[in-house]
Amino acid sequence: MEERGVNVIELTNREKLQISGVLNVASFDEEEIFLETNLGLLKIKGEGLHITNLNLDGGSLEVDGFVHVLEFMEDKGAKLRSKGKNIISKLIR
Repeated sequence: MEERGVNVIELTNREKLQISGVLNVASFDEEEIFLETNLGLLKIKGEGLHITNLNLDGGSLEVDGFVHVLEFMEDKGAKLRSKGKNIISKLIR
């Protein structure tokens, strides 16, 4: 299994969220934030969400607001791309 890195998620009183291992912010508004992390896609749902600090070079993100849901989602596109590579490698053999 390949090394995927580390995510640290710290949520304080459901109002202050700190995350490491952030690669990209796909989209955000006051109710949802979608992130690409080194462990997959992460959806944050809540109320009054505001990104207060973002450092993509360091892979860190801070969010203020009331957090309802933290949900890791499978990156189906990456899964399909890896399957495509496997099919091609099998054909080349």
